[in-house]
Amino acid sequence: MFTFKSISRDRNMQQYQAHRFCIAPMMEWSDRHCRVLHRLLTRRARLYSEMVTAQAVIRGDRERLLGYDAREHPVALQLGGAEPNYLAQAARIGADFGYDEINLNVGCPSDRVQSGRFGACLMREPQLVAECVAAMKEATTAPVTVKCRLGVDDQDPEVSLRMLVSACKAAGANVFIIHARKAWLEGLSPKENRDIPPVDYELPAAIKRENPEAIVVLNGGITTLDAVAEHLRCFDGVMLGRAAYQTPALLADVDRRFFGGETRDIEESVAEYSKYISGQLARGVPLNAMTRHMLGLFNGRPGARQFRRHLSENATKSGAGVAVLQDALAFVLKREVHAA
Repeated sequence: MFTFKSISRDRNMQQYQAHRFCIAPMMEWSDRHCRVLHRLLTRRARLYSEMVTAQAVIRGDRERLLGYDAREHPVALQLGGAEPNYLAQAARIGADFGYDEINLNVGCPSDRVQSGRFGACLMREPQLVAECVAAMKEATTAPVTVKCRLGVDDQDPEVSLRMLVSACKAAGANVFIIHARKAWLEGLSPKENRDIPPVDYELPAAIKRENPEAIVVLNGGITTLDAVAEHLRCFDGVMLGRAAYQTPALLADVDRRFFGGETRDIEESVAEYSKYISGQLARGVPLNAMTRHMLGLFNGRPGARQFRRHLSENATKSGAGVAVLQDALAFVLKREVHAA
């Protein structure tokens, strides 16, 4: 039976605080607009970009792939790849863009990622991952971190996770974000891999006990701030993914509960985001690209269904502007939110 125990921390508390509460990198979800919304709901959570492949960073439109709003800090760039030289170049580029952390994806189970020999399939090649980490660390002074699974397919997680952590520690990594599930690359879809493999919090807890000098962040199956608080008794940090995206209002209490700050006023945050949306509309960004991240913001409140329906039906229309958002907000907010 898993039990939580307090950890003795003999290093600078600020280092732990940096990863105390994180919002996961989520493909097609955690883009720059989503991250701005989340930042307006919590000043202290660490944000993560969608995964970007190293070669895309090197050869692609960097502003489109890596651009972000200055208010997003602290924000990490997640890279995908398996070639140390490319990852080193991409890490340097990301650091030059000002990202606060470069994170290596060793956990994504999608078919596209597998075909490129990166993501969760790299759990089978811990020495290669270590080479990638070493190259990235040599290329930049930004912190280089690893996000992984417990193992893949028929691997014994007790062995695979320890081998990965040991190899990456030797290469200089000190922060491990562990999604506490195996990934089944054969037989399960990426969506099924988020739910069907059972969570195992005991093994990441053992990794923390065995590596007290490392920062271990727990990810997977965590849906409430109460659960976050419980896990923080054992781990240095907790990362939320779908819960943060689908019910973003919970982020408004993160600063108070975990950083000694204040609860954010959701209506004030919405007002700020509305101003951000107005600015982006002027740059040609379509309304739906920004409002789609708000659909779960008012879940459980009167008028939430009408709010979602109005945005879903109207934000995608050609020429849709901030008035569509204002009309949707009228279903749920007590006072008018000005976007000008």
